[in-house]
Amino acid sequence: MGIRLFVGNLSFSLGDGDLREAFAEIGEVDRAEIVRDRFDGRSRGFGFVEMKTQTDAAVALRAMNGKELAGRTLRVEAATSQRRPFDRNSARAQ
Repeated sequence: MGIRLFVGNLSFSLGDGDLREAFAEIGEVDRAEIVRDRFDGRSRGFGFVEMKTQTDAAVALRAMNGKELAGRTLRVEAATSQRRPFDRNSARAQ
């Protein structure tokens, strides 16, 4: 399991691949996912990137926080919750 980063203030026009591509310039990305509304599938303006190593995550956090992507200034922080948005249904069953 990699190190997760929260990425906020994303442009609503970005897709998962765009997010992955932006962070892949910094280091090896395990997973990138933009959180979407469950009813209409539109972006909620934030997502998570999972970097392969702690070093890659630290470098990505410093490099990407405050950087402009698709006309918006990114806010990047270490993710505080271990619950993954793609595991939402399994978390409810517990």
